[in-house]
Amino acid sequence: MEINTTLSAQDKALVQQAVNTQNAKNAAANGRVATQELGKDDFLKLLIAQLSNQDPTSPMENTEFIAQMAQFSSLEQMTNMSTEFSKLATMMNSSEAVSTIGKVVEIDNGDSVVTGIVESVTRSADPKVYVNGMQYSLSQISKIYGNY
Repeated sequence: MEINTTLSAQDKALVQQAVNTQNAKNAAANGRVATQELGKDDFLKLLIAQLSNQDPTSPMENTEFIAQMAQFSSLEQMTNMSTEFSKLATMMNSSEAVSTIGKVVEIDNGDSVVTGIVESVTRSADPKVYVNGMQYSLSQISKIYGNY
């Protein structure tokens, strides 16, 4: 006896609709936002589901399992690196902003150019500089002249 495991296009559409509906309900229930990207938790869940539901007469080959675990490990390391690079970028932006304190700068304010001394800065992912009592984004600085 042979079992047909192929879904028709209509069945696939119905399954996809049911999955999307359930995902929306789950997201609303636990505060998660649905995305089109798979994270390391999703990858691990898929791997566990694959192992749990494999055919006992034809189990997954060791090489396949090792390859998937290597992919999982790589994904986790890339996620960690991305987080650390984001932190590093924030620190570098903050450091750059701090280095402008006491220097004369030109700020491109869209329709005008403001010149003044950087009085203080805020440290954040998007640092702000205070010039002439006004707050501007570090990215608006077009020239730095030097100490006053």
